[in-house]
Amino acid sequence: MKTLLAASAFALVGGAALAQMANPMVGGAEMPATNDIVTNALNSADHTTLVAAVQAAGLVETLQGAGPFTVLAPTNEAFAALPAGTVESLLEPQNKDRLTQILTCHVIAAEAFSTDIVGMIEADGGTHPIETVGGCVLQATTQNGMVMITDEQGRTATVTIADVDQSNGVIHVIDTVLLPSADAQQ
Repeated sequence: MKTLLAASAFALVGGAALAQMANPMVGGAEMPATNDIVTNALNSADHTTLVAAVQAAGLVETLQGAGPFTVLAPTNEAFAALPAGTVESLLEPQNKDRLTQILTCHVIAAEAFSTDIVGMIEADGGTHPIETVGGCVLQATTQNGMVMITDEQGRTATVTIADVDQSNGVIHVIDTVLLPSADAQQ
């Protein structure tokens, strides 16, 4: 059974039509579906902070693995919106466990395209829980034709680019960094 992720209304097309569509551009770069998640993220000018965080957490090899994965990929602007000094602190070696926890709350151990996600939201009456690799339980909903993901702290991200197909999964670009519950913080 597939878990859920995020997507925007523009991507609400049938599975067959979706498979024939080219990947959207992300961060000014093409995202070949033959590349893995990390390789494509390295090409996105909008995801340099995410790439640096994935490298600092030691997750590159994992996210280049077979998967399948669904990654909710926060943009540089999403990281910049965190309180001043947060990103710099998380990138310090002594905070690697916390950084890993946050990043893995953006990863689902399944491949979920927008049609899958919206279908799960509808089947669950408007809200679908998403269990992440990092142990977070996110909540997916739709609002004004957009898929929204709410973290354990009540912060809500909007999927701004959906269905970026990868050789080992799919990426959905989001505008907010998702955080685990305050109780789960180390």
